[in-house]
Amino acid sequence: MIKNIIFLGDNVAEMGSIIFRTIFFYFFVMLCYRLMGKREVGQLGITDLIVSILIAELIAISIENINKSIFLTIIPIIILVILEIMLAFLSLKSRTIRTFFDGKPSLIIYNGKVNYHEMLKQRYSLDDLLLSLRQKEIKNINEVEYAFLEPNGKLSIFKYKLFNIPSNYPMPLIVDGSVQKKALKKIKKSYTWLIYNLNSNNINIKTVFYAYYKNKKLFVITKNDNEKTIIN
Repeated sequence: MIKNIIFLGDNVAEMGSIIFRTIFFYFFVMLCYRLMGKREVGQLGITDLIVSILIAELIAISIENINKSIFLTIIPIIILVILEIMLAFLSLKSRTIRTFFDGKPSLIIYNGKVNYHEMLKQRYSLDDLLLSLRQKEIKNINEVEYAFLEPNGKLSIFKYKLFNIPSNYPMPLIVDGSVQKKALKKIKKSYTWLIYNLNSNNINIKTVFYAYYKNKKLFVITKNDNEKTIIN
């Protein structure tokens, strides 16, 4: 009788510890993700996903091993959160770091033509493309003018306008001071042409936050939020 009571007491204590750890980590992880600034799973990059998996594993181990201190789990999670916040800050400051960790969009369809070379490079099959189009209620590839494969795996689609009239999609030429050479090649312009137009308007490329080409015009936004239009 006494053994049964002790056994029952141990089970209740163990169950209470598991419940406490589960509830505690639920709110603790929620706080961590608030600090990291993540809103939904679909927005998670590679580093975010790695952190999420590690946090989940640490919590699972902690809940199973109730004899070990809860701080053995809290400390590694705090380190992961600090590391993620630091990487996010560095990514904002450096496009190179951001591209290295998160990748960059890939142009899968350009002017209605499928870029099979880019699809092969991204290991994105034709079945994947057709599936994404069906999910957007698009029956035929011919309806699509531009399609970008985003770093999170989603396909951003821009359909043709009425009567398949080509639209003037803004081609980003400079992003965070970094010249997009592939974009220059697509609009059949050179690096020299870009620098000449910037210098002609007294704009230093290092001060350019964002520059894009649309309707045969170059639009430049400098880091002090001044926008200038350069007519070519």
